Amino acid sequence: MASKLYHNLIGGEWLPSVSGQTFQNINPADHSDVVGIFPSSNAEDVNLAVAAAKKAFTTWRLVPAPKRAEILYRTGELLTQRKEEYAQLMTREMGKVLAETRGDVQEAIDTAFYMAGEGRRLYGQTTPSELQNKFAMSIRMPIGVCAMIAPWNFPMAIPSWKLFPALVSGNTCVIKPAEDTPLSALNLVQTLMDAGLPAGVVNIVFGYGPEAGAPLVEHPDVRAVSFTGSSAVGSHVAQRAAANFKPVSLEMGGKNAMIVMDDANLELALEGALWGAFGTTGQRCTATSRILLHKNIAAEFTQKLVAHARALSVGNGLNEGAENAVQVGPQINEQQIETSAKYCEIAVAEGAKLLTGGERLIDGPYANGTFFAPTVFGDVQPDMRIAREEVFGPVVSLLEFSTIEEAIEIANSIDYGLSTALYSKDVNRAFAAIRDLEAGITYINAPTIGAEVHLPFGGVKQTGNGHREGNGAIDFYTTWKSVYIDYSDKLQRAQIDNAE
Repeated sequence: MASKLYHNLIGGEWLPSVSGQTFQNINPADHSDVVGIFPSSNAEDVNLAVAAAKKAFTTWRLVPAPKRAEILYRTGELLTQRKEEYAQLMTREMGKVLAETRGDVQEAIDTAFYMAGEGRRLYGQTTPSELQNKFAMSIRMPIGVCAMIAPWNFPMAIPSWKLFPALVSGNTCVIKPAEDTPLSALNLVQTLMDAGLPAGVVNIVFGYGPEAGAPLVEHPDVRAVSFTGSSAVGSHVAQRAAANFKPVSLEMGGKNAMIVMDDANLELALEGALWGAFGTTGQRCTATSRILLHKNIAAEFTQKLVAHARALSVGNGLNEGAENAVQVGPQINEQQIETSAKYCEIAVAEGAKLLTGGERLIDGPYANGTFFAPTVFGDVQPDMRIAREEVFGPVVSLLEFSTIEEAIEIANSIDYGLSTALYSKDVNRAFAAIRDLEAGITYINAPTIGAEVHLPFGGVKQTGNGHREGNGAIDFYTTWKSVYIDYSDKLQRAQIDNAE
């Protein structure tokens, strides 16, 4: 059966790439399953998409924000109806289990409804003027054409984090999804169109970073860029955008620590560790990749974690039967398998103890996919690379500590600062951790994953550059205009007439 051929969306039309080149979207659990064929776009396609977005901006910015919001609300309703269909397709192209892809679509639904509400809350400020008979206020204004570069691990949720706040704010968009997961972003954009979004307001170009992403970032008519991905690529994006003074929102890597104190509910912490470390096959920027264990409970916790990790069912994420339901899907591609294997070799060479996993799975049902065994390392020291560098796979490191102060010091000793967690029944420790952990997110008695759309999402240090997604995104996708209305019917000079 021939695979379906998809196109770019430019100015409301589905068009092939100018180059005529395409690439295949492959199921990572079964490489014989070609999910679809997509255009491999280049700078010419980007130019067409940006031109369409620029043209649409002249009218879209004038649509009242509550009316723009109604389209997002209808999008949320349609996504709700299509949730199972889109989740099934997402598991095919990305690999994570159906329970997680349903959650991915649900996050887009939640974002649609939340941002629809923002259409009636794009608040500014009113403030007294220093002069008589003068009114002062500030209002939010759209930026213009916004570019989005989205990753493959949350292929519908993260595009929704970018598109929906930009749209309700009055901007137009060009999005380039990851080449590993193009279909989920296409389904999201198609749903927006079906909900009544005018032609050209959102445009989607498929392809690879150098050929499509770089021209999008550098295009002179793109006024802002939102990027989610690795810190290395994010740095490159920021530098290229800075040449034209474009604001850039960066959400990048993480090496997230979960601290387990000796008074913690160990069974709860164990569940959190398994979910945080191996959910999405460890392919989350918020994944629990370091577990810091108090020495008093380290041996017991380690034994239980290793036993449970070995018992996890790895396989095709579409298999969710009552017996032996798959809990951990494949890694997204060969490159990620190689990265996981490389870091396992480095960890052993540096003296860490491999407790389980550490290898690619290749036999039987794994033969035609990219699978890696859930992996746990013990005897990890804070200065080891396995404890400091992002793996983005099902690999977790166990470190030990004696005091809460030492744990926080270890947690903060890395270049990243996205998510952190503390398991303890001591409220004093909890508040100290909230205050002292260097991260954009801190969980108490919950794993490092599980962000909700109505809170700011992002991190510090090499994780981000200060902007936030979630409810912080409106601040990025709008610019402030100060407005002064003088009804004195005479010239008044601020700072001069008020000097005394």
